[in-house]
Amino acid sequence: MSSSTPAKRSSTDRATLTPADWEQAALELIAEKGVSALGVEPLARRLGITKGSFYWHFPGRDELLERALARWENQDSYHLQLALKADQQPVERLSQFVWRTSRQTLTHRIYVALCAAPDDPRVGPVLRRVTARRIDYLSGAFEELGLNATDARQRANLVYSSYVGYLQLQAQRLVPDRDDPAFNDYVQHVIESLVDLPGG
Repeated sequence: MSSSTPAKRSSTDRATLTPADWEQAALELIAEKGVSALGVEPLARRLGITKGSFYWHFPGRDELLERALARWENQDSYHLQLALKADQQPVERLSQFVWRTSRQTLTHRIYVALCAAPDDPRVGPVLRRVTARRIDYLSGAFEELGLNATDARQRANLVYSSYVGYLQLQAQRLVPDRDDPAFNDYVQHVIESLVDLPGG
């Protein structure tokens, strides 16, 4: 009797949790506790399910990390493509970028966690690709506003540095979050300082 129970439970686990469920749970754990906290056992406990379910879908922890990061990168690329296709003037797209990225949403918390592990062979390449795409997006918008390629790239780096720095300060609760009235004042200040160009 007892020998049949684990097999039955594993079959149920396999049916109720998909690879996408494990990937999403992995991203949420990374956002909360960092890349180093990702493991099969803590993730299974978090999901209230046996480890057997995990091994139906993934050979091990590293493969899960790769799939979870690919999921996050694909979502980020998709949303960036939507922003590129938006029927907005470049200054509006840049302003929206500042507003969106100043909020501590899941994807930004994941980014902060990944920034703490740039030397991880699975994290580093993803982090660099995502960062490069985002900076290219900003640089292109600044070129549309009339800056030459060099100046547009420098301004894009500056805006992106502001984004990364603010997320780090938010994680330490040193600056206002989106529920704080001072948050709107901060975002507007960034837009006026870094996005609104003279004569623009």
